[in-house]
Amino acid sequence: MSSLLKDLEWKCSNYLINKNHKFNKNEILSTLNKSEIDEAYKVISGWKNYNPTPLILLNKLSNDLNLKNIFYKDESKRFDLKSFKALGGAYAVEKISNGKKDIVISTATAGNHGRSVAWGSKRLGLKCKIFISENVSDARGKAMEKLGAEVIKVKGNYENSLNECIKQSNKNNWQIVQDVAWENYMQVPKYTMAGYAVMMKEIVDQIDNNKITHVFLQAGVGGMAGGMIAGIARYLQNIPTVIIVEPDSAACVMASIKAERIKKINIEKESLMGGMSCGEVSLVPWKILKNSIKYCVSLPDDNIGHAMKFLGNGNFSENKIIAGENAVPGVISLVACCKNDKAKKDLSLDENSNVLLIGCEGDTDEVMYNKLINS
Repeated sequence: MSSLLKDLEWKCSNYLINKNHKFNKNEILSTLNKSEIDEAYKVISGWKNYNPTPLILLNKLSNDLNLKNIFYKDESKRFDLKSFKALGGAYAVEKISNGKKDIVISTATAGNHGRSVAWGSKRLGLKCKIFISENVSDARGKAMEKLGAEVIKVKGNYENSLNECIKQSNKNNWQIVQDVAWENYMQVPKYTMAGYAVMMKEIVDQIDNNKITHVFLQAGVGGMAGGMIAGIARYLQNIPTVIIVEPDSAACVMASIKAERIKKINIEKESLMGGMSCGEVSLVPWKILKNSIKYCVSLPDDNIGHAMKFLGNGNFSENKIIAGENAVPGVISLVACCKNDKAKKDLSLDENSNVLLIGCEGDTDEVMYNKLINS
């Protein structure tokens, strides 16, 4: 193992086996079905400037960890938004607007989802109102404004911004495009998840004959994870081991798996992994996640900057990869599990393993990116 990995303490704080694990493709696809997934790919692949994002081999890291292959889906190349979120929010805007030009789109966001909604609204010539909490950086807010959205800052956390978005949208008859589901609000989050499943279609076309054995998926409210698992059920012949990764301070999926029901947690301190700092699993993805994931891990912020720097310097691959703070938790968790003999054995990570990681964003906040890689 290289000195890069030996000299740092790569750790996951918590590790949970899902005792109710059962990956049932038919059950998963009853929540997000084949036609919904296929329609999203058909529409999005027809957008101007659409190209599949790269699937990069982290060959140096796989050699260090004695794994067959590590595939890294590099979403820093997704349109001009540098994030997988471009697939979800923008697609949902297109679906709910349905050709209408006289509607106003609204959403609450920690950053990347809002940029996608703003971009999708701009594409279709629609007005857009975006609610952000006071914790969202000025750089992220300005990025949304550059796409033509009106950005409204709300005191408190993400939940406060969402509540204000719902309140004002109901009052003004704006159309909410949210990636979070609640009672009587299920269809739009399904659109966003179907958009995220496009990544899985691209991956299947990119891996040749390699069989994916493990998938590490970041989770906030669970939309990306749910969409990717639905994509796995739709496109993969085999069933890989699915591992959910969350911040220590916001491990709401882990808490819900342990409680065997959606369990809301209180976030006492915001994580550097801001896009994953969510206190409650969304209803639609929970239907998919509760049985299909096999393991949950949570991790501290300690190695975020290190992992970003190592990817950017080409230490893990022949490629130099720009990875944001929400892109690297899968990398960190994989290294930590491989350095822990029990976790490595439990997960069956060995020389035959083909591991998939989702690099969900690039430097979507350039100020934050430079601060973290230089810290």
